[in-house]
Amino acid sequence: MKDYNAVREKSLAFAVRVVKLSRYVQEKSAEYILSKQLCRSGTSVGANVREALMGVSSADFLAKMHIALKEIYETEYWIELLYRTGYISENEYQSIFNDCNELTKLLTSITKTTKGRITEKR
Repeated sequence: MKDYNAVREKSLAFAVRVVKLSRYVQEKSAEYILSKQLCRSGTSVGANVREALMGVSSADFLAKMHIALKEIYETEYWIELLYRTGYISENEYQSIFNDCNELTKLLTSITKTTKGRITEKR
C-alpha cells in the first residue's frame, strides 16, 4: 500500500459513511432523491481528491482540490437538509456533520497552502 495520505484516507472513509447513510435513508424512509444527491456529492469528494493526487501540475492539483472542496460544501447542504426534514436524527446528523466539517477544514487548508505556493513561484 502507498504511504498514508490523510486527505485520501479521510475522503474515502467519508464516502463509505455517505453511501451507508444514503442506503439507510432509502431503506428507512423510502426517500431516494435527497439520498442520491447526498451520495453523488459525498462520493465525489474522494474521487476528486484521488484525481488531484495524480495531477500533472500544481494548478491541476489545485483545481481538483477546489472541486473536492465544492463537493464537500454541497454534501454538507444535503446532510443538513436530511436532518431538517426529519430523515435523520440529531445524533446521526452531528456524527456525519463532524466528519464533513473535519474534511472541509482539511481541504480548505490544502487549497490555501497550494494557492500560496503557486503564487510564490510566480
